[in-house]
Amino acid sequence: MEETFSFDEKDKEKLTYLYKLMSRVLKPHPWHGIPLKFKEYSEHEYNAFIEIVPSDSVKYEMDKITGYLRVDRPQKFSNIIPALYGFIPQTYCSEELAKYTNKVTNRTDLIGDGDALDICVLTEKIIPRGDIMVTAIPIGGLRMIDNDEVDDKIIAVLKDDSLYGDWKDIGDCPESILNRLRHYFLTYKEIPGQKSKAKVEITHTYGVEEAKKVIELTIKDYQNKYNLDYLIDYVTKKKGD
Repeated sequence: MEETFSFDEKDKEKLTYLYKLMSRVLKPHPWHGIPLKFKEYSEHEYNAFIEIVPSDSVKYEMDKITGYLRVDRPQKFSNIIPALYGFIPQTYCSEELAKYTNKVTNRTDLIGDGDALDICVLTEKIIPRGDIMVTAIPIGGLRMIDNDEVDDKIIAVLKDDSLYGDWKDIGDCPESILNRLRHYFLTYKEIPGQKSKAKVEITHTYGVEEAKKVIELTIKDYQNKYNLDYLIDYVTKKKGD
């Protein structure tokens, strides 16, 4: 028989305090433990956790349970991500983002991909490794749909970058850089000679205001799923992702 627990308001307060305390003494989970932004950040700045960099010959991806990077797959061909690539902590692509994307694409069948919101961070610096945090300033994004799942890619610049740091909107970004980003995401799953092609499309390239909208929706999706009730359910039943 499965053991169950009941929590009153005081228990919830204690659990919340314990969770915050643990996040200070233990290594934070990149998705759930790193804040969206720090208090000193401006409204335009966000934390970004970087999984892979342009020099990587292997695609790394965060393991959702442990928070550690795992090898997703070797890059078998010459696809190179032309930016730092990772995700914005405490975001989640689910119902709110899917509802919005269905509306702007005149579709009804799209769903969120169930991951954190991806971000590409442009910098002129050579950063040799991932598994790091950076301060990113979004300037736009790519509306990408991967097998009928919403998989937006926010485009941002590294704060105080000497080459890209002054860019404020997607119009500041040269088309050549945008084309490199589009080409990477449209082709990195393709294997020469394979009959079935990955069903990936980029329907729009949008500016900074829509990027903010997308981020806000994924924050709401995150808060709707990963709330205190979820934490209690996870602790008591040891379920969840």
